[in-house]
Amino acid sequence: MGEHMQIGEVAERAGLSLRTIRYYEEVDLVVPSARSQGGFRLYTEPDVQRLDVIKRMKPLGFQLEEMRELLGILDALSTGDDPDRDKHLDRLSGFWTAADERCQQLRAQLRIAEDFATTLRSHLPSD
Repeated sequence: MGEHMQIGEVAERAGLSLRTIRYYEEVDLVVPSARSQGGFRLYTEPDVQRLDVIKRMKPLGFQLEEMRELLGILDALSTGDDPDRDKHLDRLSGFWTAADERCQQLRAQLRIAEDFATTLRSHLPSD
C-alpha cells in the first residue's frame, strides 16, 4: 500500500493545517488509510492526492457535497471496471465545465482588482 505518513507530514506536504485535515476527516472527505498502534492517523500518497483535489476545489467555491461527489467519481473511475463509467465521465465533464467557468470569473475579478491597485498607485508620488 506504500509508505505511511503521520498527519504532520501530510499537512506540510498538502499545505493544509492539522485542523483542516481533521475537519475533512470529520465530514468524510478523506479518511486515514490506517492507524498506528498508538492510534495516530496514518496516510498514504493517494490520501495526500485526495487532499490536494479538495484544496484545489475550495477556492473555486465547490461545496462539501460536490467535493464528496467528485471524489467518489474519481475513486470509481480509478478502479478500471466502473459499471457507471459513462455516467461518471458525463458528470466529470460537468465538474470541469463548472471549474472552468469559476476560473474565468476569478480571472475577471483579478483584472478588476489589478486595475484598482493601478489606479491607487497612480495617486501616489513617484519614488
